[in-house]
Amino acid sequence: MTTQQAAQRSETFADLFSKICDSIERAIRGKREVIQHVVLSLIAEGHILLEDAPGVGKTSLAKALAASVDCTFGRVQFTPDLLPADVVGMTVWNRGSGLFDFRPGPIFCNIVLGDEINRASPKTQSALLEAMGERQVTVDTTTHKLATPFMVIATQNPIEHEGTYPLPESQLDRFLMKISIGYPGRSAELDILDRHGSGDPLSEIGHVVTAAELRAMTAAAQSVHMAPLLRGYIVDIAETTRRHPALTLGMSTRAALALQRVSRVQAASVMRTYVTPDDVKALARPVLAHRLLVSPEAQLQGVTSAQVLDQILEAVPVPTTSGM
Repeated sequence: MTTQQAAQRSETFADLFSKICDSIERAIRGKREVIQHVVLSLIAEGHILLEDAPGVGKTSLAKALAASVDCTFGRVQFTPDLLPADVVGMTVWNRGSGLFDFRPGPIFCNIVLGDEINRASPKTQSALLEAMGERQVTVDTTTHKLATPFMVIATQNPIEHEGTYPLPESQLDRFLMKISIGYPGRSAELDILDRHGSGDPLSEIGHVVTAAELRAMTAAAQSVHMAPLLRGYIVDIAETTRRHPALTLGMSTRAALALQRVSRVQAASVMRTYVTPDDVKALARPVLAHRLLVSPEAQLQGVTSAQVLDQILEAVPVPTTSGM
């Protein structure tokens, strides 16, 4: 593939990326960066954990994404009595055929919204691990492949802890990004009052890309060049997190791969055929902060994983353009 062909490919990629973001922004106002992160994760074949206060648009964001893509959408309202079979499906006896039939659960949709995921028991939460990590589910010793694209968007409320089960580190590590929407600015909130007061903007959103186009975008992003020095930069960040005195758990190899993958998508979204250090640094916090575990002593001092990560990004030498 020539440089000119690669540039044309990136332009097409950037146009589609912008169309998806513009479509979602019709329902979610004033949160362009958050929307871009969600779309980056979708194309990078990752999952999103949305953690924020009630009523800021977490569910609406997931619905707007699903409405913008021509693919199937499923929703699971996580509650304490939810069972794993309610998520992945179950095998039932068919009296007519005399055989056992598999009835797939909502996890078999392309985009799955897990609302208030921390309200379900650990047993039910663990039903998502195989699906999120390997894009398959095993029911009664039979493995069923999931269709692509496949993305889980999970939401949780960080304020209300009564009746909740914190997500274990093994599951947090399967989320490509953890992001917060936050409250809108004054002008954006005025716009929301105007638009939502006369109807539901979600009903106005139509498909702007197909599942096939998304798969093509994913394949195109994988061809974006990442210099060996940049891969070394990601490894340097990972090793520093593993040695940092304020952390008891650093970056996993899965986290390093995730950062590389989404950095390539970020580069393609702005019509570049190569990754820069700025791509890596810009995405480091949403991709890595939730995977790091702060030591009890540092927690007592009010230190957060995001603060430690910022220190690490400042300390690790950034590759120069001349070296790449």
